Amino acid sequence: MLLGMSDAFVKVGLLNDFPSGTMKKVSVSGQDVLVANIGGKLYAIGNSCTHRGGPLDEGELEGNKVTCPWHGGQFDVTNGKVAAPPPTTDEPSYEVEIRGTDVFVKKR
Repeated sequence: MLLGMSDAFVKVGLLNDFPSGTMKKVSVSGQDVLVANIGGKLYAIGNSCTHRGGPLDEGELEGNKVTCPWHGGQFDVTNGKVAAPPPTTDEPSYEVEIRGTDVFVKKR
């Protein structure tokens, strides 16, 4: 590992904090980020809906899609892409790294 590389990542919890089929809001350098466990793999996207800022962590997760609780927009949590309107702008996606049992998300 290159010196200083770990500074780009923020610890957001332990693997046990993210059971398969669930999602959780975490903070990464002041940004709300949604971490979802899809089939044992962790993904991270922005937590505020790009349509009107709805809290995605309060929405429903079905498969790899999260539905915003405010207006029903959907995003693919594996890449942040819009899956259903009204949003037209993708969510930012974040790199997730697992070190032992610790979960880290890369800062943007």
